[in-house]
Amino acid sequence: MATPNTAKATSSLKIQNIVATTSLGKDVPLTKLAKTIAGTEYNPEQFPGLVLRVKEPKSAVLVFSSGNLVCTGTKSIAQVKLVIEQVIKTLKKINVKITDKPKITVQNIVASGSINVNLNLNYLALELENTEYEPEQFPGLVYKLIEPNATFLLFSNGKLVCTGTKNKDQLEDSMDMLLKNVKTALKNYVKK
Repeated sequence: MATPNTAKATSSLKIQNIVATTSLGKDVPLTKLAKTIAGTEYNPEQFPGLVLRVKEPKSAVLVFSSGNLVCTGTKSIAQVKLVIEQVIKTLKKINVKITDKPKITVQNIVASGSINVNLNLNYLALELENTEYEPEQFPGLVYKLIEPNATFLLFSNGKLVCTGTKNKDQLEDSMDMLLKNVKTALKNYVKK
């Protein structure tokens, strides 16, 4: 069984979604926003936030009356900033003027990729700590790293999804740690 090529694995990792939050520092009249701006969803009996869809870059922003925002669907920090700027421009249309530059905090990055090797998930479930693998329920192995904090979904074809990191360095460190741990497990597999 071949061991993963670390250069290929790192370069194949691609960010699919960033969840980021910010506060505008001003209250937002959600009912007025919903009535004035097309493409919003607001049902306060079911959920206290308003969903504002942004076409480019394609994303969704939860807007709360407190001025807190949750942005999802972007693939880079630059896109998050663009979306927040668009939300601020949209709010100006209903006379909510944001004067301070909002501080953006990344809460989660979801990335996908491959470690370019077929994986024996049954074996990895036994060899790696902090795993969950129930192939009858789900075809992937859930592998949780403690440091750096990240959760991987690993599939037998070597494809993976990583979630839980908050920046690119953590994402790369998590991938490096995953590769190191999988390589160690694979070496043990070859010896047996």
